[in-house]
Amino acid sequence: MSCYSASNLLGGTQQAISSTAKTILALTAATATLTAAEIYELSTSVDGTPADNVLTWDLVRQTAAGTSTAVTPNALNGAKRAAGTVGSANFSAEGTITANSAVWELALNQRASFRWVAYGPDSELIIPATNLAGFALRAKSPAYTGFVVGGMKFRE
Repeated sequence: MSCYSASNLLGGTQQAISSTAKTILALTAATATLTAAEIYELSTSVDGTPADNVLTWDLVRQTAAGTSTAVTPNALNGAKRAAGTVGSANFSAEGTITANSAVWELALNQRASFRWVAYGPDSELIIPATNLAGFALRAKSPAYTGFVVGGMKFRE
């Protein structure tokens, strides 16, 4: 298996956060390859002016693409093939999110960053080999209206 990294800093214009959940980064199965993948790490942070605001993050199931910038996941080992999983970042229009499908959620002070790592085998989050199925990392805040950074590492 090969490991890859994707972040919303890999392409497009960061979108401002509001009180409505905004997709920062999504990983989905590609139409051409239909490769299953395992998300084993994700990270969240804010790259705006420090203040004391709350941000609510979640990772939800996505079944159709929204309007975003395609980002090419980077292989952690440069000798490996390109990823079969599609990266999309900085959504200006949301994709189709499955209702009540959050597999991870966190309320976090704007000054804090956070990193989640799968505990061990079989605790990864699985992207099925189904066209456009995958996960969307989203953020929202009742007060903060700046930019955030989200990243995911996965293997396939």
